Amino acid sequence: MSKRKNTTSSIPSKTPKHWSLGLIASMKDPNSIIKNTEKVVVIKDKYPKAKVHYLVLPHEEINSIYKLNKSHISLLEEFGNIFKELKEENESELRAGFHAIPSMQRMHMHVISTDMISTSLKTKIHWNSFCTKFFIPYDELLQELKDIGNIRKIPSELHTSLMKTPLQCNQCSFKPKNMPELKDHLLKHQLL
Repeated sequence: MSKRKNTTSSIPSKTPKHWSLGLIASMKDPNSIIKNTEKVVVIKDKYPKAKVHYLVLPHEEINSIYKLNKSHISLLEEFGNIFKELKEENESELRAGFHAIPSMQRMHMHVISTDMISTSLKTKIHWNSFCTKFFIPYDELLQELKDIGNIRKIPSELHTSLMKTPLQCNQCSFKPKNMPELKDHLLKHQLL
């Protein structure tokens, strides 16, 4: 007589959440939050690509910059006000902008220092996502929203080309052969 295995379980199975939804959980984590206003929350990036790396996210559920329209101009202006506050609070030189093709859901603006020194900065794609036209500066994105009422998507060929752009220091004309050489070079800028 064969025994049948019990295929039902009293423990409910939980479907794992996709990694691209991680920002939503971080928005609720008090240890991640830097600032919280009525419209936005600022969190620390879990994998910072520079000494200072924050993400500014709306409380409103907006998946990406491509869902923005003219009704979001005041929200984007709030992003700019938060950026000004963060610049005043930090000694580092900061930039603010958006990835042209974001990997994480919930629209977010990066506020990142120009030093680009971090153990999480590992690949050419990491570098090029912040140091090429793939990184859309805050002011440019806001102006496009004001001018045409939405944000135009970049063509996939441009995306591919930007990710393949040869490495170049963001602070001088040095062109390293690889990421380790670039990272060593960036440390020299800190000594100046």
